[in-house]
Amino acid sequence: MAARRLRQLLRGGGVSFFSQLVPGPWLSPAGCCRRYSSSRSSLYDHVRDGYSDRPCLDMGTVCARTQAVLDNVGQRKGELTGPDVSDIVSTWQKLTKVKEEIEKLENEKSDISVSVKALVDKENKETLQSHPEFLRLRKRGKEIRLELNVLYDQENQLDERFYVKALKLPNWTHPSVPIGDESQAVVVEMVGEKPVFDFKPKGHLQIGEDLDIIRQRRLSHVSGHRSYYLRGAGSELQLALVQFTMNKLLKKGFVAITVPDMLKGAVFEGCGMRPNAKSSQVYQLDPTRFEDLSLAGTAEVGIAGYFMDHAVDIQDLPMRMVCSSTCYRAETDTAREPWGLYRVHHFTKVEMFGVTAAETGTESTELLDEFVSLQKEIFSDLGLHYKLLDMPTQELGLPAYRKFDIEAWMPGRGDYGEISSASNCTDYQSRRLNIMYYDEAPLLKYAHTVNGTACAVPRTMIALLECNQTKDGSVRVPKVLQPYLGREMLTHPGHSPLRYIGPNQYQRNLSKTE
Repeated sequence: MAARRLRQLLRGGGVSFFSQLVPGPWLSPAGCCRRYSSSRSSLYDHVRDGYSDRPCLDMGTVCARTQAVLDNVGQRKGELTGPDVSDIVSTWQKLTKVKEEIEKLENEKSDISVSVKALVDKENKETLQSHPEFLRLRKRGKEIRLELNVLYDQENQLDERFYVKALKLPNWTHPSVPIGDESQAVVVEMVGEKPVFDFKPKGHLQIGEDLDIIRQRRLSHVSGHRSYYLRGAGSELQLALVQFTMNKLLKKGFVAITVPDMLKGAVFEGCGMRPNAKSSQVYQLDPTRFEDLSLAGTAEVGIAGYFMDHAVDIQDLPMRMVCSSTCYRAETDTAREPWGLYRVHHFTKVEMFGVTAAETGTESTELLDEFVSLQKEIFSDLGLHYKLLDMPTQELGLPAYRKFDIEAWMPGRGDYGEISSASNCTDYQSRRLNIMYYDEAPLLKYAHTVNGTACAVPRTMIALLECNQTKDGSVRVPKVLQPYLGREMLTHPGHSPLRYIGPNQYQRNLSKTE
């Protein structure tokens, strides 16, 4: 308790306050889906059980700028509405008042203890039990204990009511962010040129099947819907993209990290993703076998968990981390992109994550700009045509202060498709996960966090295959990937594709030996 109190006293400023989370189904070993109550908060349970300090939400700012908070909540996507904000503020004020009453009574109880001790030292046992002052102090002590029992019960109830709802508040929004849905996204920059074909371009799935490098058909009984196999040059292309991206970022001073695929709900919530919320993209493991574990949909969660409850020396900031991991997403909207690699349940992604100081207030903005520049460099090196978008309020994840997306041209789709995003989360995640930094003072302050996709392999592959296809069905390999693949073209295979012999075939041309 003393150490925890010392950490609280040492903590310095911060910039934002808010919090939000994201929802989800869990998969049992049999593959069936169930749900937890959406009112449950893993982060609050984690804190209440003593594993971490309480999230330090900047409620002074919330109470002082209630109208701004109401406007912000109204412009962002989330579970909360205006009445919820009013309830959060009201509950916080009640909680603060109860804490003040508790502190006052605890101080009075301490004074009584001192007075009683003085009487015990002064009076003998026979006269002490009938001493008027001793009787008065003992009576008041009992009254205080009863009052404190009531107040502590009120504090517990108000504390849970406050945090369960307040942790769903979004971060502040950068003043330059467009207001509205995705149609209000602002095109910041167009890079490269659309490829021109003298034939009708194919989609990536047809290209991949013709080259026998992608398989997505006849997998419902093997791995379920929205799964896929990469074979031969397809698998090599994935490895090449990962190696190319990792090598580039390591040369830029990033530190490589490998993270767990399964993490506790508190880490997800601290990042702004609540596994048990409605329409969650998070897979939760069967809680009867694995309590409070979910599969990460991005390495951002695992890296944030690495820094959770730790402080970084200001001399080491900004800290840039890079991770290649398998990501798992439920993709509960089954009507969108049912085929192909655009929306799949598992994929490989190289993720950038940064931790900055907050001395000037511009450090995380500068790191976000750096991440976006690196994304542009990667996709330009790959020869893609893309556009950079400043995303509007309803497209921001609840931790994001500002977010930029990059959409690449995909000829087979006849449209642009998102291949990366980068977000500045300011101190949103650090206030919930206790990610801090210190200087020579030593004074603990909340850090800022920034994240960005360096290469989401399936969607990058879509753009590469569709933009580099040739009339005969082969695919040109971008120059920067040729050293990794050892070839200039992906050509038709010299082997025969696997022949399906399962029970749902239209015609069985091969006889089976009984």
